[in-house]
Amino acid sequence: MSKLRILVSLTTNDNDYQLEQATAAEQAARKFGVDLQLTYAGNDAINQSTQILNAVQSAEDERPNAIIFEPVGGTALPQVARAAVDAGIGWVVLNREASYVTDLRALGKAPVFVVTVDHVEIGRIQARQCAALLPTGGTALYIQGPSENSATKDRLKGMLERKPANLHLINLKGQWTEESSTRAVRSWLKLTTSKKAIVDMVAAQDDSMAIGARKAFQEIPNEIERERWLATPFIGIDGLPKTGQAWVRSGLLRATIFSPPNTGQAIEMLVDALQHGKPQPDRALTQAVSIPALEALHPQK
Repeated sequence: MSKLRILVSLTTNDNDYQLEQATAAEQAARKFGVDLQLTYAGNDAINQSTQILNAVQSAEDERPNAIIFEPVGGTALPQVARAAVDAGIGWVVLNREASYVTDLRALGKAPVFVVTVDHVEIGRIQARQCAALLPTGGTALYIQGPSENSATKDRLKGMLERKPANLHLINLKGQWTEESSTRAVRSWLKLTTSKKAIVDMVAAQDDSMAIGARKAFQEIPNEIERERWLATPFIGIDGLPKTGQAWVRSGLLRATIFSPPNTGQAIEMLVDALQHGKPQPDRALTQAVSIPALEALHPQK
């Protein structure tokens, strides 16, 4: 049988988790002898839709056997998904629920499934981290991802479900990148209300945005004010070995949540389905864990 061709579409090449997703895909492609094509959407949903549709409509000898993608926008591209499956192309959605999966699976034309993590549970874990670090309550600067993104919504939902009643959130919006978070915090620092705010913690919905917030505070000219901010606990999500976990070890972050890359898992499932005829579940979950463990988290002295 000829090599499987798999297209992996990721949101951006300016995010540590997405880069780790790319690495995991490359490792799995080598392991299973897959011809891999990687694309990045530049955090632009229209660009991502166009890139994937171009691949679906390409000549048959160039067309991928399957597409794995992590959605940029608020939808998981239902029309593009249908076009792909109608063309006999497998379709895998990463880190997002997709209501159309059941209908597309029923067509029986190609494997269709979701590989994700429980983002609501990630939010709950982060809320427990906040409670451990601020047992008497306080205020957290809470940096979210894009409003339309379901992971943003689910992580916020979990946070609100489990956060202590005495923890107040000041919400800022980022784009899952360091630079977007730095810009958001810079803008917030210019507001009159920020001068009066007493913030006890910075909690971001991913590690890169937590580090981006630190960079904004490092720019504060007043040394006393700058050091006060930098002494505040910073926590994030993704917890990759070379970034989030390393930042915890170095003290840049007090905690993170390890959400394993899942492109490799998706490729293995596609190989089982397309080459070995093994049926796959409509939804596979990866497990997130607190780093350090919740019982090891204590307030700063």
